[in-house]
Amino acid sequence: MAVATVKFRLTISLIAINFNKIINININININIINNNMKAKIISLSNQKGGVGKTTLSMQIAGALSRSNKVLIADIDPQGSAVTWSSSASDESPFPAHVIGLNAAKGKVHNEIRKYVDDYDFIIIDCPPSINSTETQSALLISDLALIPILPSPPDIWASVGIVQIIENAKTVNENLQARLVLNQKQANRTLATESLAILENFQIPLAKTTLTQREIYRQCAAFGGTVFDFGKREAAIQEIESLCQEIEDLLR
Repeated sequence: MAVATVKFRLTISLIAINFNKIINININININIINNNMKAKIISLSNQKGGVGKTTLSMQIAGALSRSNKVLIADIDPQGSAVTWSSSASDESPFPAHVIGLNAAKGKVHNEIRKYVDDYDFIIIDCPPSINSTETQSALLISDLALIPILPSPPDIWASVGIVQIIENAKTVNENLQARLVLNQKQANRTLATESLAILENFQIPLAKTTLTQREIYRQCAAFGGTVFDFGKREAAIQEIESLCQEIEDLLR
């Protein structure tokens, strides 16, 4: 595919949804950002809505994958939650993955991430909660997989519709980008969860088989800078994270 053709397709895609900030940043992105031979598999956690668990999933997935892989977390959210999480760990038990802040890269996140692809097996990008984020758009252009945490309530699902279009736009350049919705903080209210699942069926993005339950252990992990694997016998939470990571690894093979 020619460079000029890629620039044209990306510009038209972004004009269609009228994201002027993204247009100004990204119309000159070169095709060399797409490289299927890169060593690291890149996973973006994104949603236009805040409070859905992007950072929690980023850190837990990183903790699981770090047991047998070298993992980098790139925190591109201005709030810096992933950096704060990892810095809360003790010197005796540091967070198992390397965490860096890349919010200053703005719409050039893809260029910064490329610097690390030969040094890690997995790179996880914790994206900001904004539909106008040039950082998220840039991250998706170099990602192999986009995970979209969704809370199990109709209003939260409706508020997340915009990220689906952003991912579809990114696919016009990054044709190998895969995406999955991840139902997070599921509660015992089965009726609500069932209604939510029915709405999700109308999305263009498949739902991950693994769902995550609302658990106090996830909040404790943030406070102590760790993951569910650091807190003794937490079989249910560990099984959830391991199941999700197995899905991820299967998708990225």
